[in-house]
Amino acid sequence: MDILQTITKEFNLTANHANNIVTLIDEGNTIPFIARYRKEMTGSCDDQVLRELFDRLTYLRNLEKRKEEVSATIESQGKMTDEIKIALENATILTEVEDIYRPYKQKRKTRASVAIAKGLQPLADDILKQDKAFEPFKEAEKYIGEEVASSADAIAGAQDIIAEIISDDAATRKKLRNFFIKHGELVSSYIKGKEEQDEAKTYGMYADYREPVSEVKSHRVLALNRGEKEEFLKVSIEVDMEFAKRITAAAFLKDGGECTKIVKAAAEDGYERLIAPSVEREVRAQLFEDASEQAIKMFELNLKPLLMQPPVKDKITMGWDPGYRTGCKICVVDGTGKVLDNTVVHVTLPNAKVEEPKRVLKAMIQKHGVEVISCGNGTASKESEIFIANLIKEIKAETGRTVGYVIVNEAGASVYSASPLGAEEFPEFDVTTRSAVSIARRLQDPLAELIKIDPKSIGVGQYQHDMNEKRLDGALEGVLEDCVNSVGVDLNTASVSLLKFVAGLNSAVAKNIVSYRETNGKFKSRKQLLKVPKLGEKAYTQCAGFLRIDCGENILDNTAVHPESYEKAEKLLSLFSYTKEDVKAKRIADLRARIVKYGEEKAAKETGLDKATMLDIVTELMKPGRDIREGLPAPTLRTDVMGMEDLKVGMELTGTVRNVVDFGAFIDIGVHQDGLAHISEITERYIRHPSEVLKVGQVVTVWVKEVDVKKKRIGLTLKKKNK
Repeated sequence: MDILQTITKEFNLTANHANNIVTLIDEGNTIPFIARYRKEMTGSCDDQVLRELFDRLTYLRNLEKRKEEVSATIESQGKMTDEIKIALENATILTEVEDIYRPYKQKRKTRASVAIAKGLQPLADDILKQDKAFEPFKEAEKYIGEEVASSADAIAGAQDIIAEIISDDAATRKKLRNFFIKHGELVSSYIKGKEEQDEAKTYGMYADYREPVSEVKSHRVLALNRGEKEEFLKVSIEVDMEFAKRITAAAFLKDGGECTKIVKAAAEDGYERLIAPSVEREVRAQLFEDASEQAIKMFELNLKPLLMQPPVKDKITMGWDPGYRTGCKICVVDGTGKVLDNTVVHVTLPNAKVEEPKRVLKAMIQKHGVEVISCGNGTASKESEIFIANLIKEIKAETGRTVGYVIVNEAGASVYSASPLGAEEFPEFDVTTRSAVSIARRLQDPLAELIKIDPKSIGVGQYQHDMNEKRLDGALEGVLEDCVNSVGVDLNTASVSLLKFVAGLNSAVAKNIVSYRETNGKFKSRKQLLKVPKLGEKAYTQCAGFLRIDCGENILDNTAVHPESYEKAEKLLSLFSYTKEDVKAKRIADLRARIVKYGEEKAAKETGLDKATMLDIVTELMKPGRDIREGLPAPTLRTDVMGMEDLKVGMELTGTVRNVVDFGAFIDIGVHQDGLAHISEITERYIRHPSEVLKVGQVVTVWVKEVDVKKKRIGLTLKKKNK
């Protein structure tokens, strides 16, 4: 297989761009660096495409390596043929390679291996030829001896050998796999005796379930697998067995009288005993793998907008971690996330005395100038919200001052607070107080705070704990890396948790950067990075463009312009009579217009830049220090509270998408219970997946379709005519 040619075709690239990308990857360049600073070499492929290409390249290389291993093994056995060589060359997936290798693999003891040990291989070979003149039972008598009691035993042994030969046939297995996929049905039922258990009711819709394998949705595959793993469901694939047996025998049957009857019986036995269970496992494994990949893609899709939520910058924030018996943990942080104050109030239990807590919190809000309250959405959040809404009304009435509040998804806050990192950051606080700090900070800068938490605990996606952990972690780390690098990182304030996701850096180097900063003071230029232990030229090239220095010696250090392009950027400014001082003073608002008038191609050529890189540089020069998240919708500050009991069918509401899954989207409408907009209620047009229309963090207008207070279910629609 020509891997480069395959990559070129599958990703619709030019041969030159495909070759450049593979070369850049092999040279050890990071995906964010390639995507951002090598656009002219890649045809401006974005980070997502580059990661998919990297995964595909890895798979194809592993495929070729496995082909070489299988070929060498078969060669060593002296059994290599031109037919096998061609089959290996044409194999496009690992399963096909393993099918080719199956007959030559060292097997554990089987019925066939026992028969071969008895010397029955020649009899099996003769029967498989199906010569009409061959009399199998008469010939079988020649094999009677110490280990073979009768001709019937000899025929039975030969049949076992033939059954395994048929079972090992790669072409037959491929046909049967396709038959299972195209014509099989995935079926499930409760395991007898488990149907009355409360936990089993989760899988009620699968108690008598049947669906074509070719049509089953990925989330149902994952649900069935979990139900089977938890031993509530029995799951299998059913096919037309007689037709499957005919497929199995088709390539081996001839018109050979008695011999053909034996071969047919062997094929049927081989199908039932060897092929069907194996192929069913393979198909189900493929279903799970495909479903897992879909789930991982959805996780990636949901995680990115969650991390990229706009920060609520420079606001003094009160973090509120709700609780009942242990009280609500309160923490005030300044605009940079520094902890100013903390306390605990008991306001959520019935008949709680709230006047004293109100007095304490009003004084705290007044003392520190709190502008917004960030309240977690966990246990006791409803009662907390009611208290907060009343509190800020009183503050408004008494002082005329407006304080808003936001209900923040606190998923993962407890994971962070109990982690070694949480203990390292706040050794003087207990885990609950750390949670309050995290809840406040994740409103101020979601990316900087959420980056500290295992993505699987953040609360988006589905069935993440059933995935291949290594594959999931790799995919999610890619999302974290892309988000961090697309936003950029302040070199003088970033934590180790944030720095380790910058292209070219790792935990050890990130710690060295922070240590250098603490010892030598703030970085004044990007070049100082080269003085950090273990940060060499290679790492500097990868990371420098993603690290920002505010108020440094060179204004370009506060942009995404890479140091390798500084000279060309200055040449571009000079071409239009600007200086770096003009950039600093933001006096170049018409630069893009002037370049367009001058001619983009001409300007790029004169400055030694390619057009794509030049336009990126122009964007950065016009807005040094910009945060790409600032253009996104900010969180909505609330001043009043609403409950489920206030909802009425047909009511119009504004909501925020919290999670997008295969069957719909969960939307926060401010009542502590996310509503579900089924895929059929998202848009008038046909869509294959909700992600075609919605993404996490998106603000949408919805109408209440149904409300079940008892079951805590809210049905929503985005289609006005269905309200």
